[in-house]
Amino acid sequence: MLIWSLLFSFMTSCSMFKRLQEVEKLRAERNAVANKMKGKLEPSERQKLIEEGKNLKEELVTLEEDLLKLTDELQQEAQSIPNMTHPDVPLGGEDSSTVRKMVGKPAEFSFPVKDHVQLGKELDLFDFDAAAEVSGSKFYYLKNEAVLLEMGLVNWAVSEAMKRGFTPLTTPEIVRSSVVEKCGFQPRGTNTQVYSIENSDQCLIGTAEIPVGGIHMDSILSESSLPLKYVAFSHCFRTEAGAAGAATRGLYRVHQFSKVEMFILCRPDESDSYHEELIGIEEELFSSLGLHFKTLDMASEDLGAPAYRKFDVEAWMPGLGRYGEISSASNCTDYQSRRLGIRYRPESSSSLSSPKKGKNAAPTQFVHTLNATACAVPRMIVSLLENFQQEDGSVIIPEPLRPFMGGLQIIKPKHIQN
Repeated sequence: MLIWSLLFSFMTSCSMFKRLQEVEKLRAERNAVANKMKGKLEPSERQKLIEEGKNLKEELVTLEEDLLKLTDELQQEAQSIPNMTHPDVPLGGEDSSTVRKMVGKPAEFSFPVKDHVQLGKELDLFDFDAAAEVSGSKFYYLKNEAVLLEMGLVNWAVSEAMKRGFTPLTTPEIVRSSVVEKCGFQPRGTNTQVYSIENSDQCLIGTAEIPVGGIHMDSILSESSLPLKYVAFSHCFRTEAGAAGAATRGLYRVHQFSKVEMFILCRPDESDSYHEELIGIEEELFSSLGLHFKTLDMASEDLGAPAYRKFDVEAWMPGLGRYGEISSASNCTDYQSRRLGIRYRPESSSSLSSPKKGKNAAPTQFVHTLNATACAVPRMIVSLLENFQQEDGSVIIPEPLRPFMGGLQIIKPKHIQN
């Protein structure tokens, strides 16, 4: 796909260059005619030049329209070209991804393990049937303690990020299509994961990364303000085109969900270290909940357009009998900032000592952007229910979440509640 895109871009560039040469030639001829018109001319010769100028103008209009169309096509193709990749990124598809770390051990059970769908039904936590009637497939109602669990997870994740220096945000959940594109996502097309709003230039966000990335769009930041660290709560909306099957049932893959996202803007020389910091935060958070998980260095074909390097976190889900992705952390280098126009001005000694603003100022540079998921609520609910289920059908709440859930320690089946 990338090769065809590059080939199309090359052919379009050749056509643009040819059109540009033709436009420049006609403009030169038009200017020559205009200069002749300034001189002393016979009426017949003047009329001839007027006709020639008129014809040149019409030709120019047509060629300039063609050039504008080719420019737009080239811009669209350029937007689809992905970021460069880190030299240590494994080459190949998802199966080529390498394990960076294994944390904890799988939970052991002396009784038949239930998946989250069965647990949710028995504990009266979800209603998928009513949601399907109201909204369609892959939607859900959370009920009873599941509501407390969602709110507890969100508040816990935001609180933990704030302890580490992140500024909390809530974001718009409808953004312009152009911002979606500048962040490296495709808002339209048969395989898009983005919901577009009909008869508008707006979309529902699939991640808070998009509106947070846009908050400093078209701005020049001071070096002293970097890094900027944000933790954003939002609802996210995804079409999940092509997703089906038993492995995606229940809460595992849905159209709407709550998520807490970390986002960093930093100097280019610091992005690799902040990438390690982000995956370290994720590992600390999930370890504190007692989950068994592995972190992966994702292979080149599984990066997505903006990512220079991406680490995924996959937790063991006993009910599903496999690992499932619960988080990721990506270094997007300057891929998004170039499109969004986010720069910073280095504070060199010459610019600091200059008496005149702007004199000898260091040239601006693009910041690097990084993002990481602190908590994707549905996947976390799946992991917690399946890993901490008990033989009597109850589910233990991990200790770090209890202060954020009114002190609730265990979710009990209704028939054994006191």
